[in-house]
Amino acid sequence: MKTHLSLFSGIGGMDLAAEWAGFTTVGQCEWADWPTKVLEKYWPGVPRWRDIRTLTGENFYERTGLRTVDLVSGGFPCQPFSVAGKRRGTDDDRYLWPEMLRVIQEIRPAWVIGENVTGIIRMALDTVLSDLEAAGYAAEAIVLPACAVDAPHRRNRVAIIAYAGSERRERDARREDARESENLCSHVANADSTGLQGSQQPGAFCERNRQEACGPAGQPRGDRGELPSWPAEPGVGRVANGIPHRVDRIKCLGNAVVPQQFHPIFKAIHDYENK
Repeated sequence: MKTHLSLFSGIGGMDLAAEWAGFTTVGQCEWADWPTKVLEKYWPGVPRWRDIRTLTGENFYERTGLRTVDLVSGGFPCQPFSVAGKRRGTDDDRYLWPEMLRVIQEIRPAWVIGENVTGIIRMALDTVLSDLEAAGYAAEAIVLPACAVDAPHRRNRVAIIAYAGSERRERDARREDARESENLCSHVANADSTGLQGSQQPGAFCERNRQEACGPAGQPRGDRGELPSWPAEPGVGRVANGIPHRVDRIKCLGNAVVPQQFHPIFKAIHDYENK
């Protein structure tokens, strides 16, 4: 079982992408009330933290029985970088990347997937990548539009992908000795490669994995559930009345990722780990 810890979970967009790719979500962290209700409905029984500042390696172990996970994902708050806000960047009190980094350092996952708006590129991306590299991860970022998975809108998002590099190789080598396995070492990735799966061109990586992991309109190959296709907009008129929690839904959808957008990345990591 490949395990996944979700930070800044929202309504579970990254969690869905992870599940479709074969990961099991073993923990979630979400501050807002209404998204938490959504998570409680669709992921009952999963340990959940409301404030990332309270999530530590020790209480993660106490609540899950796990010292680490295969992958940590998180769309740390985008308001400090969004063109819809004041763009205060690292001076914004909602700049919570340092807390996500702390959780990564305490839990030490093999992989990290971060997500944010493209405004982060000029304002904080260098810091995020440098922090990950200082923590022992090989890291890179690519820009993914939702239309790359045939969604009828662009919705550019920055995907930050990091791998535990030489530390992971050493840990796997120790496991190999403990289990007296002769061939485990050959499956350990080379963190000095030119990028995830050795791809030098992010666009080529994205397109190749979209074709390998997804069929037309984002449909996955295999039997790990089905990604929805993109239906035409229904004829509901200009005003919708009587929709419960309408404001909450609109706000959450605005903050959420398109799961199909990140599914190829989760799928590529899952397949690589299962080589």
